[in-house]
Amino acid sequence: MSTRQRDRTAGVRISIVASRYRIHPQTLRTWEREGLLTPSRSPGNTRLYGHGDLERLELILHLTKDLGVNLAGVEVILHMRERLENSRHEARELASALKESLAGRVPAGDEALAPLTHGSLIRSLKRIARNR
Repeated sequence: MSTRQRDRTAGVRISIVASRYRIHPQTLRTWEREGLLTPSRSPGNTRLYGHGDLERLELILHLTKDLGVNLAGVEVILHMRERLENSRHEARELASALKESLAGRVPAGDEALAPLTHGSLIRSLKRIARNR
């Protein structure tokens, strides 16, 4: 079960979230309409905020209240964080594939080839970044 699916199996109702974070429920609804939050829905169509939703809400509140970022800026920041996480995931997959590819060709413990492996990974990551 994915983290997002787990988040959606148990949730907190909008009234509880609004009270806990001292914001109006309409603010949460507006942020949902804007695409900043995506709570799940119960069979009765009640909004349910899971752990991931609450973490995202806390980030939005920090950006808006503590740092003074407007909603357009919040949207950009959230999008960039998602892209960064996707890039990290791709880098881990690439590193794993590279390690598997070199496993049979590089003698175990051969430290002379370690920089080449790292350099190949960096070049590949730069090539991926340019192609986006």
